[in-house]
Amino acid sequence: MTATLPAPTTDAPIRARGFVPALEGMRGMAALGVLLTHVAFQTGAANAPVLGRIWGRFDMAVAVFFALSGFLLWRPHAAAARGLGTAPSVGYYLRHRAARILPAYWVVVVAVLVLEPSAADTAGVRVWLSNLALTQVFVPLTLTDGLTQMWSLSVEVAFYVVLPLLAFAAVRLRGDAARWRIPAILALAAVSMTWNFIPVPTPDAIHADNWLPGYLPWFAAGMLLAELVDNRDRLSPKLRVLANQPVMWSVALVAFLCSATDLGGPAGLTRAEPWQYAAKMGFGAIIGFALLAPLVLRAPGARPHRWLESSVAATIGRWSYGIFLWHLAVLTVVFPIFGILPFRGDFVVVLILTIAITLPVAAASYALIEEPARRFVRDRDRAKAASAMSEPSGETVR
Repeated sequence: MTATLPAPTTDAPIRARGFVPALEGMRGMAALGVLLTHVAFQTGAANAPVLGRIWGRFDMAVAVFFALSGFLLWRPHAAAARGLGTAPSVGYYLRHRAARILPAYWVVVVAVLVLEPSAADTAGVRVWLSNLALTQVFVPLTLTDGLTQMWSLSVEVAFYVVLPLLAFAAVRLRGDAARWRIPAILALAAVSMTWNFIPVPTPDAIHADNWLPGYLPWFAAGMLLAELVDNRDRLSPKLRVLANQPVMWSVALVAFLCSATDLGGPAGLTRAEPWQYAAKMGFGAIIGFALLAPLVLRAPGARPHRWLESSVAATIGRWSYGIFLWHLAVLTVVFPIFGILPFRGDFVVVLILTIAITLPVAAASYALIEEPARRFVRDRDRAKAASAMSEPSGETVR
């Protein structure tokens, strides 16, 4: 009598730890921060004394986005290095990243380049191709009205592509050698802080400081937390302060206020000096790390965060990608529809209107595009895994 043994292989990761609800709420707050800073700029509020620098520096919300990506995407690799799970295969990882990012993004690009007059009038083949391919930070004059915020998505997607290479570079840092992973990440962040001091040749209207190497410290902040999270029970007493929310959020506030001074660069769109750019990267890394650390390093069973884990914050977090994608397109049409002149004030009114219109658009994006795309890829992978389990492996037991 013979029996066949199925091949129980799958390229999906085995997770060491579960979902961190507060991170979803933090993602939503970061999306609203990006929206706020763009409203402040286009209403002229960013030019006001004192408060203008504060509103303008809400662009540090991007640092939170990048730190979140660094933590969530590096976490499986950090856990696998300590024998606490398996990292996804490159194919699985790229499929799911593409499903998460591209469908909703392409809908926004097409809508803006077809329907937004100021964008449609200048949208040649180069603008279309570079925006669809998320390469607009490399192609001159392709960041167009309604889509200028996508420079950060271009940087983030570059990180997605590079992450498997970073994981491969650290593949020997496993087991006992895993203790060197944190110093390696810190070294990567330190080296990347010098990026803007390097005279990188670029075409006119392209600046290398908008490329991934310059923003690696912000991603590294989250990667560092991914290395720490599975060792939080063994943190030294001095390092346990990282889980103290009042202390860490006070650190984040101080870093934010410092970044709003000339240390973090001049106001507006004036290019910073290399040392100011490096300082801004440092402040952003501190902000991202300090805001997320108490959320991911707190003891299991600790009391939930009252606001970030509320149903409202969780909902905004689910819609956060749509908020990021659509808010500038919405802002562009708010001015003519409501008869408001750009750069002439009405900050609060425009902010309320932009949020009020963006939220339902983002909700529709999530329900009609983002979640169906993710579900399609997830179901396809499950069906593929089930099929592999049901096929004989060729081995027999007699």
